[in-house]
Amino acid sequence: MIPHPSHQPPASARAFPSGAPGTAALAEHVLATGHGQWWTDRADRPRVVAVSCGDHVLLAGDPTAVTPAELAPLSGHYIETADRFLPALGAAFEQLVPWERMLYVHRAEPVAPRVPRGVTVRRLTSGDAPALSALDPSMAWIHGTWDSPAALAGSGVAWAAFRRGRVIAIACTRFLGSRYEDVACATAPDERRQHLALACVAGLTGDIAARGHRASWCCSRDNRPSRLLAWTAGFRLTHEYVHHVAGPVSPASKLTEAA
Repeated sequence: MIPHPSHQPPASARAFPSGAPGTAALAEHVLATGHGQWWTDRADRPRVVAVSCGDHVLLAGDPTAVTPAELAPLSGHYIETADRFLPALGAAFEQLVPWERMLYVHRAEPVAPRVPRGVTVRRLTSGDAPALSALDPSMAWIHGTWDSPAALAGSGVAWAAFRRGRVIAIACTRFLGSRYEDVACATAPDERRQHLALACVAGLTGDIAARGHRASWCCSRDNRPSRLLAWTAGFRLTHEYVHHVAGPVSPASKLTEAA
């Protein structure tokens, strides 16, 4: 697959829907923010197009137009695509693990959070970049779709809970679409069960509504804490879907490429 910079989308980028909730807003996020990368099977009149951001990928086009070896750049990503691509992906990677997902949309008033004494919940600013850089390692994935803590801090689409200058919980727009903003949140392991994520999500969804957008939420079907938080924050289930986790490139695929 041929890489293309985020600011130079191929014409085939139109294959991805606009105004869709959840991870489907990934392509619009790359177009709007410049964070991410495009991929095509060839430079002229591509038949296969992919767009990646963070550890997620959207893939579209004609699966017969690409070899398993050409799909190697998608290794280690969560891939959302049509079923017709599964044989090619299965040949490309040693493992292709299906993951059942649930998509929620914000439709109801959230339960009012109770913020503990000594904790401040507010929108992030550019000046908060050092605090984001010092996040607990288990939370660092939160800025993956923004490429850096500084970019997320200055984006205007994140809320955090602070205690003595430390970010202990955060909610942000993971994918910024033209109609929907997909929400992600994280809490420091030693600060959970205090309504901190709920408070951050409530602030963020208020901002999203003020921008004329709607908030969406995606999580694993097995992630009961995330599902409960989504419901408490006013999100309601719209549908379930499956994406696939691509493992290492298969040896057979490497041999085919070498040949």
